[in-house]
Amino acid sequence: MAKKDTEQKQKQHKEQKMARPAVKAEKKTYDDGSPFDRVQYLEAKLILKPDRFTSVQSFRDFGAIVAATAKKVGVGFVADPDAGRRPEVREIIFMDTPDFRLYNNAFILRRRISYVDGFPVGDPEIVFKFRHSDEQKATEVDVRPKISGKYRIKFKAEALPLKDEIGGYRILYSHNCVFGLSQVHDANKTAMSTLGKIFPVIAALQESAEEKISLVNGGIVEEVLLPLGKLDFGKANVAKCDVALWRTRGEHMPLVGEFAFQVKFPSREAVAQKPKDLCAQFYITLQHDVKDWISLGTTKTGMVYRLRGIAPQSSE
Repeated sequence: MAKKDTEQKQKQHKEQKMARPAVKAEKKTYDDGSPFDRVQYLEAKLILKPDRFTSVQSFRDFGAIVAATAKKVGVGFVADPDAGRRPEVREIIFMDTPDFRLYNNAFILRRRISYVDGFPVGDPEIVFKFRHSDEQKATEVDVRPKISGKYRIKFKAEALPLKDEIGGYRILYSHNCVFGLSQVHDANKTAMSTLGKIFPVIAALQESAEEKISLVNGGIVEEVLLPLGKLDFGKANVAKCDVALWRTRGEHMPLVGEFAFQVKFPSREAVAQKPKDLCAQFYITLQHDVKDWISLGTTKTGMVYRLRGIAPQSSE
């Protein structure tokens, strides 16, 4: 009798198992079979009040606080020789539809040009990114461009302070593609149709054949940046750090300041726990040490998109 009951239960279990819907396998590749990109950068940022930065000396004063905080928590710091020289100057523009359709869908498109002694140098850099608080969503978006030239993929975990208080952090995932403007050979570079060909992931956002993108809020940003040095968190985890001011070109209206450091790693698993803990400790301690400088609840990109007081949707 016991044997018969056991056989009956096994049969019922088998039938129930067969009746269950098949579990969809988790997608791990893009449509062409290429494996998903993995996060290989940590970039930590502090968004700062711009009124503090009135001269290059104010940049260096902030750098002195960074060095003091690093020493306090046991992080190595080596000053950059260029910290004693003139800041770097770069021009940055953001491009979007008039209704901010890219940004409202978590995409960002910008161009950056470096200047030396007042003149542009090098190939203008195009950055296309999908930035979101959900890592899986950021991973699944294929930002690779359909161009014949070279490009780089930079997938970052970006640390920012909490939106409403000092002493913690939140993470945004920024899936970036970077290439020189010379790699794009289409004549009409501002047409949404051109953009959709280069970045198929946004092709569905086009609403008309004649649609074009333009400068976000008509703004051109002048970035004044000073490299500060390198932070050593141990176990070969070394991060370059810098401080910058964004202001409008022409009016020189200050928009926002930023301190940032970035470290690259082969994989998360390759980073030991001690450097991770030291990095977090430094980042949180620095927030307290420069609390009067910090501007909470914003990003540099968000500031540009709000230049005319319009608050677009945001995943930031």
